[in-house]
Amino acid sequence: MNEEYRERMYRVLDLYAQPYDPQYPVINMDEKSKQLIDDTRPRLPCKQGASVKIDAEYRRRGTVNIFVAVEPKAGKRVVQVTKRRTKQDFAFFIARLIDTKEYRRAKKIRIVLDNLNTHFPSSLHATFSETEANRILKRIAFIHTPKHASWLNMAEIEIGVLDRQCLNRRIGDRAFLQQEVMRWERRRNAKRATIRWTFTKQKADEKLSRHYV
Repeated sequence: MNEEYRERMYRVLDLYAQPYDPQYPVINMDEKSKQLIDDTRPRLPCKQGASVKIDAEYRRRGTVNIFVAVEPKAGKRVVQVTKRRTKQDFAFFIARLIDTKEYRRAKKIRIVLDNLNTHFPSSLHATFSETEANRILKRIAFIHTPKHASWLNMAEIEIGVLDRQCLNRRIGDRAFLQQEVMRWERRRNAKRATIRWTFTKQKADEKLSRHYV
């Protein structure tokens, strides 16, 4: 782990250690692909309390992308299903995120994300006019995890919950997937489900210092 890795890791961990401030929210953002899979035969009826009988044969219906942004300390998340995950898709998701009623009055939104090639200001400049891109970028700060350290991004934890609670089944229709994801988002937000992060700089040094260069 070189100096750049440690600096980026420390920056993220310092950010997580700060007290909650709604004027300067810390949001974790990531995306995942979901393969649309449909049954080829009708599902068999089952007795009450028994598992649904699903035929092993299935039909692929393509893939979609799911953006997930979560504010761990506030228990808020914004989720969106898109056809792709291009620079334009990312830019429109960021624009939507900062203009939601939860964040439109925030002074600066800190967004933790990995180093995917779309996760940079250039995506906004390539999508919007210069005026609009600058408006958005003035309101946000991208904080990138170290390369090969996406485990520092709490959005991965939230995506794991989404997988277990909503996506861990066959879904063959994009519109239905969108509905199910939105229902899941509303339930999680109603519960104000938070993420408690316990990995600190001190723990990082205790566990990882032997790997420092």
